[in-house]
Amino acid sequence: MGSTQFGNFDVLSPYHNQTGPWGGCELTGIPLSGDRRLGNLGSIILAGIAIVVAGFLIARSDRKRAAVGRREMQLFLLGYLIIEICEIFTVGGFPLSGKVRVAFTGIHIGFIVATTWILMLNAVVGYQIIDDGTPLSIALFLGSAAALLIGTGYITLDTGYSWTGHFDSSLVGPDSGHNRSISLYVLYQLAPLVFLVAYFAFETYLVLYVLGETRPLLYLAGAALLFAIGQVFNYVVSPHICNGTAGKIDGALFETLFTLLSVVTIWIFWSSITEDDWPMPPSYT
Repeated sequence: MGSTQFGNFDVLSPYHNQTGPWGGCELTGIPLSGDRRLGNLGSIILAGIAIVVAGFLIARSDRKRAAVGRREMQLFLLGYLIIEICEIFTVGGFPLSGKVRVAFTGIHIGFIVATTWILMLNAVVGYQIIDDGTPLSIALFLGSAAALLIGTGYITLDTGYSWTGHFDSSLVGPDSGHNRSISLYVLYQLAPLVFLVAYFAFETYLVLYVLGETRPLLYLAGAALLFAIGQVFNYVVSPHICNGTAGKIDGALFETLFTLLSVVTIWIFWSSITEDDWPMPPSYT
């Protein structure tokens, strides 16, 4: 979702956030019956693959019973799985009514914020401040993530449905080329970025100064690079892809692919630092 000024979003397309002006390029996708269109078939297929992969990694994590943060990692993967389900109907441009699409958008954005928060907390788990996998740890994860999910989801839905009108004044008319929402911009664009940067910082310190290793940093750096490439496709390359394919696809397809690869690499990184032969950090409780 491109923007040129703080709080501004490019005009939202019927497919949630993937067309924008793009220099006049509209994501037309594949025509269906009754004047309906399937916005981004490639993203839908890749989201389906991501759901299967996330499910496999959740099951695979369950086999690592001695691994630190096993349940917490599964919560992250579950959040990612739900994001991909929502992505089928938002980024994928699955034919839906406008009101239903707003609902999926609210859930989608809410889970993006909550899931990146859970990922950041996964990094904190490695320091063993609180014993991982305990009811207290899981409750803290679920409680804080639920608060972000509900809060973000409500603001998104109130903006889309104008329930209270409280957020209407932050919207710029469509003739201006932008929708303006400071609250959504902070929650959707900035908060996940802060959580991701914190995750990589916490994990880098853990690997270098607690575990005293460097090899796992290759996986961590790989995950960061893959995620960054996906964002470049989504925000920078997307208009060129859209124009080059006459609106059939855009950068969202590649963003979905590289985000999936990044999540898999994060899991591999987590698995690599939870082997039995790694020294465990001391408990601070």
